[in-house]
Formats: sequence, structure tokens, C-alpha cells
Amino acid sequence: MATDRIREAFDKAKSEGRIALLPYVTVGFPEMGLTTDIVRSAVEAGADIVELGVPFSDPLGDGPTIQASGHRALQNGVTPETCINTVKEIRAAGIDVPIVFMGYYNTIMAMGLDEYCTRISDAGVDGIICADLPAAEAGPLQDSCDSAGLVLIPLVALTSTDRSIEHACERAGGFIYCVSVLGVTGARATMSERVEGLAEKVRGYTDLPIAIGFGISTADHVTAVAKFADGAVVGSALVDALADGDAAVAAERAGTYIRSLTPGTPRKVMAN
Repeated sequence: MATDRIREAFDKAKSEGRIALLPYVTVGFPEMGLTTDIVRSAVEAGADIVELGVPFSDPLGDGPTIQASGHRALQNGVTPETCINTVKEIRAAGIDVPIVFMGYYNTIMAMGLDEYCTRISDAGVDGIICADLPAAEAGPLQDSCDSAGLVLIPLVALTSTDRSIEHACERAGGFIYCVSVLGVTGARATMSERVEGLAEKVRGYTDLPIAIGFGISTADHVTAVAKFADGAVVGSALVDALADGDAAVAAERAGTYIRSLTPGTPRKVMAN
């Protein structure tokens, strides 16, 4: 079951006295054919779960960095079919960490909910994060995920009401993704102190692991998250690292960046 692989990754990190690292990698960025090597490098450097970004033409939840990576990937010719084949390639390479697709509902609807979920599950995907689908409207996709053995991972925000958090947790699987900022993705200098309160609130509705994302870019940020959460999602700063230099050695830069975060992963106070 997909749920088990994701939960096992969080449990393993916890047993080692640390939180999990969840890097975000846009499929087909900076160039086609590099994603498997980038994922391998990130995993060897300490990544526990990998989010693969499925490029979309109108990524309303993404900041400039990830928007630009998605645009470049689309120019490179990436399609949902490319993303599915990339997962097959990752699995064929013996990389067995959980993989989560992060994208937008139009892409899923265009293929058909059942077909999309079945095909990505068969390829080796464990779960879906749908950035623009509110939990209150996620029933049909949740049903398709359930049928395909996938988990649907909800996003909850600083502005989420108690009722919306409760609703998001009711059928959630894998983990709960807590958005640490008001706004879109992007590296930031500081973390919002309010996100700890959000995580505490979420724990009142679920025993699933909690991962914090949006704005995490340094080991200090990860250290802050390690006081109250189970995982840290890193996106824009990693995408910047991939873009900064010769594409031929982008995978090496991914590994170097992930290793720079690992000093922040030890749990300072064990999360409940």
C-alpha cells in the first residue's frame, strides 16, 4: 500500500531521531532526461520522500522560481506522459523512496481521474498533492485515489478554519502538508512563527505525520521545523540550485544542496 511506504519513511526518520526531508523536483527541469539522476542524487544525500512537480501552464500556487522551472519544462516538451515515464525510469533504477506527484487539477481531469490515478500508481507513484483542489471539493479525486491505492495529501494553510482542517484530515493519507506562509511558493529569509500553532491544531484532528513547506530553504529553517513537525519540504531553493550552472552537473548540485540541510534535521523536541 502507498500509505505504508510514506508512513515507513516518516517512521524511519523518527527512529533515527530526525525529521524527514522532502525535496521538490520539477520533471524535465533544467533539461529532459536528468530527473532520475537528480532524484538519485537527492536520495543519496538524505532525501526521504520526493515530490515530483508535474508542469502546468497556469500554476497559481507557485512563486516565480517554480513557475519558471515549470515553464522551462513545458518548453522542453514535458507532458503528463513524460512524468509517468520518468517515474517508471526512477523505479527501474532501483530508487524506492516514496514519490508524490504535485500538480494541478486540470492536468488530472484532462486524462480522467480514474485513468490518471491508475496509471501513476502502476508507474510507482505513492500519492498526489493537488495544489488548487480544496478538500471540500476533493471527493471524486479521493475516490479515484482510493481505488488506485494512492493517498491524497491535503494542503492546509495559516488561514484554514478549524472546520476546513478537520475536513481535510478526514480522508487524508500519507501526511498533512502545512503551508508555512501566506502566499505562493518561494524561498524566504525567515519562517512564520504561526505555523507551529497550525501544526498543533492539525494534530488535534489526525495522527498522520505533518510536513511543513513553502519558504524552507536553509538548515536553520529545517531546525525550526524540527521542533514541532515530522518533515520539511524544500522546493524553490533546490530548483534555484538546479538552475545555477551547467545542466550536466545539476544532479551533483542537488545532492550538495540536500546535504546542506541535513544538519537541521535532528529533532529538538519530539513531535507528538
